[in-house]
Amino acid sequence: MAKSVTNDPFAPSYWNQACDHLVAVSDQWCQLIMKFPDRALRSRGKPFETLVRSVIGQQISVKAAETVWRKLVDALGDELNAMVLGQADPNLLRQAGLSRQKITYLAALCDFDQQGGLDLSLLNRLSDEQVVQHLIQVKGIGQWTAHMLMIFSLMRPNIWPVDDAGLRKAICIVFNHGQPINRKQAADFGSTVTPWRTVACWYLWRSLDPNVVDY
Repeated sequence: MAKSVTNDPFAPSYWNQACDHLVAVSDQWCQLIMKFPDRALRSRGKPFETLVRSVIGQQISVKAAETVWRKLVDALGDELNAMVLGQADPNLLRQAGLSRQKITYLAALCDFDQQGGLDLSLLNRLSDEQVVQHLIQVKGIGQWTAHMLMIFSLMRPNIWPVDDAGLRKAICIVFNHGQPINRKQAADFGSTVTPWRTVACWYLWRSLDPNVVDY
């Protein structure tokens, strides 16, 4: 089955192996995975951009976050980097839809990046837990945001953002007959798809919205 799981030439090297593992877990996984053969997880290779998108996406819908991101890019240019964003007029950022709090968070993130904190060679040397501890030094960066970086930029294979509302909603719908689950139940569910929790999470997100999300 691995040869036909995805048609995406940019899929992580582990993707088909992970899908084979999930398919062996249950028929529900098989149905879910085969529903979306067109794309897999992709990395932008830009930790700063991924974290900016993640900060924007904190506690708002994916659609709203994409709208704010597009307004930000329109205002500051496609080559958005820490220097450009860090020097931007706060009024311009507010007009793009950013709250004062998120503007503060992004300023701290810009400083962190300019000090070398988001260098890929550094991040790639760190374990998953070390990446979290490294990033939460930055104001406004918590575990969820760190997990988004490890999924969408570093493409770590076994990340499970247990506090993500979309993830828990998808588990509830696809695997729990629509019945809500708590944090512990979500964590326990993650253990059934280890060591490929990132892949499981990605397909669960797509079960809610067929449009691919790339942070």
